[in-house]
Amino acid sequence: MIYFIFAILVVGADQMVKMMVRSNLVPGDMINVYHDVLNITYVNNKGAAFGFLSGQNRVLLAVPLIIIAVLFVFIFVNKKVHPLARYALTLIAAGGTGNLIDRILYGQVTDMLSLSFFPPVFNIADISVTLGCILIIIYALFAERFDNARKAAEQKRSERRAGRAKSKGKHSVGRKK
Repeated sequence: MIYFIFAILVVGADQMVKMMVRSNLVPGDMINVYHDVLNITYVNNKGAAFGFLSGQNRVLLAVPLIIIAVLFVFIFVNKKVHPLARYALTLIAAGGTGNLIDRILYGQVTDMLSLSFFPPVFNIADISVTLGCILIIIYALFAERFDNARKAAEQKRSERRAGRAKSKGKHSVGRKK
């Protein structure tokens, strides 16, 4: 449930920012936010990342829809997967959902963030997908450590529960009714 709420928050933030940009700017408008390093630049992207597959609407709708569905099923079915991996996949699925909503409603994706040192204009959904991918890489590199730490924590919890159950049993044995 927490992953679903997290996904809704990410998609909501993405859609809210896009709505504000579409309502207050026209494509091509640019607002300097921080010393020409960060700008709000309204761009409509009819393709995938960097305009790739521009004009291929069926592909740009079908492929993300399948990937998002598979990710959400995996997240909610596989309870034993480490939370870091589940949050990472949630970020990827939520970002994909944010951009998919744009494609369905407008036939294009609204991008608005630009950095002086990174040429493509991007959006909150893109940041979500990128962050999710980075977290997946981190998890893949350190999965064994994460899993060992998780198993150790679960073992300690089990031992504490067993200890509490044992101590409760000792106290109730000699009681009179």
